[in-house]
Amino acid sequence: MPTESIVKIVPEELAQIVESVFTTSLQMEVSQGGVPWFPSDDRLVAAVSLSRGWNGAVALECDRKQACVFAGRLLSIDAPLTLDDLVRDALSEIANMIGGNMKCVLASGILLSTPVVLEGSNYRDIPGGTVVQERLTFLSDEGSFWVTVLIPSLG
Repeated sequence: MPTESIVKIVPEELAQIVESVFTTSLQMEVSQGGVPWFPSDDRLVAAVSLSRGWNGAVALECDRKQACVFAGRLLSIDAPLTLDDLVRDALSEIANMIGGNMKCVLASGILLSTPVVLEGSNYRDIPGGTVVQERLTFLSDEGSFWVTVLIPSLG
């Protein structure tokens, strides 16, 4: 039975993963920086949980317009004008790619969950973690978005 590793996410590695996913899969340049995180009901959060060897979750949070643009870029189509299942699925896939790359730098044998998409900045409904271990702000032509690594509460 594998033991859980206590691993601290290295911000530079996380930033490199996010930048690589956006550059490679969305043909979009993003860089670390932008508006610091603040909660908003107008956002979507796509998250994937990681387990076995490291327990936690990674969440991609952006506003609805960005989600539509990200979906269009990922799928090589015009950005959808409304938030629909296509946009949610695309955002889920981006979170899945970030989580998949993260598991490679954490520990061997880590499993990814099926992504979930939530409305608003409500992190308590994300399986796998409720405590923010790391949060990075990224800037694209569409504005700021955030990637957050969550770990389970110790209490």
